[in-house]
Amino acid sequence: MNKDFLGRGWAFPVSVDSRGGMAMANGQDNIEQSIRIILETSPGERVMRPEFGCGIHDLVFASNSPTTAGVVAYHVQEALGRWEPRIEVESVDVHPDPYRDAVLLIEIRYTIRSTNDHRNLVYPFYRIPEEE
Repeated sequence: MNKDFLGRGWAFPVSVDSRGGMAMANGQDNIEQSIRIILETSPGERVMRPEFGCGIHDLVFASNSPTTAGVVAYHVQEALGRWEPRIEVESVDVHPDPYRDAVLLIEIRYTIRSTNDHRNLVYPFYRIPEEE
């Protein structure tokens, strides 16, 4: 099945392929990389598109609490709904990493609209730990 309609673009991080050309990402890989780019970009970071990105970066100094987890989930849901039209976000669950105090794990369940393919992605959000 030809899945070119899912998209094709430069691989992220930008790199060179085995033939010396730009490495490319296709289909589902392109969508996953797009999700990561959205989450890793802070609004205001891109000069020509200042609203692009996700507001979780404002929470890097926030406490590791249920309130912070809820705000992170809200920002992720909002950003993906706005900036990645190829997917439908089913749920965003945020919970503390049981092994690292300064990490929140963001579990994103989504469906690729054109193929009805259900997928998930767990993204680690690193906070600055509170001083004791």
